[in-house]
Amino acid sequence: MSTALLLTTYFGPVQWYQKLHRYEHTLIEQYDSYQKQTFRNRCIIATANGLQALTVPVDTHPVLGASAAESAKCLLKDVRISDHNQWRRIHWNALQSAYSESPFFEYYADDIRPFFEQKYDFLVDFNEAIRQKMCELIDIHPSVEYTQEFLSPQEVSSTTHHPIIHDFRDVISAKHPQPDADFEVKRYWQVFQHKHGFLPNLSILDLLFCMGPESVFYL
Repeated sequence: MSTALLLTTYFGPVQWYQKLHRYEHTLIEQYDSYQKQTFRNRCIIATANGLQALTVPVDTHPVLGASAAESAKCLLKDVRISDHNQWRRIHWNALQSAYSESPFFEYYADDIRPFFEQKYDFLVDFNEAIRQKMCELIDIHPSVEYTQEFLSPQEVSSTTHHPIIHDFRDVISAKHPQPDADFEVKRYWQVFQHKHGFLPNLSILDLLFCMGPESVFYL
């Protein structure tokens, strides 16, 4: 069985959902140290003015009762969502502005809007609820588990312990993406392509709102 090892994402890019669809099994890392400016709490959409990053504010203070080692770094599973700056309203308004003219925004709006109305405590739980809904809407059915300990790159690459795990944690990156021979960018119609040309590997929301039920054929 081939397994993809991924980081959790907030409405992750098309590339991330491609891995969910194409691999027999997926492990999502939850014991890594939280890092800023990543897809863990950020998605990229296309707007009339170009690319826009939507970032979920988080609280990375250590949980009560954490050990000294745990307090020194915030594990992703412990990252809490902050209510700072009314981000939910800002994100939803940004999506409405960017995609109201897309073919399928109105069709999926009632499925997506609750994520900007309901409050979640932990980022991992929020992202997982999003993942489940997006997989349902796209009609993919991945086998997904969460790690129970941190898997180092050395462990993953060891043919003794993990001969079939493909590590995409650093490959799918918001700031410094690495080469991915398995990811082929497929063009599709986008709302503002007449202004900016085709913008690849945006949030899965871009693909869903623009292509609707055909989204699965682009993964």
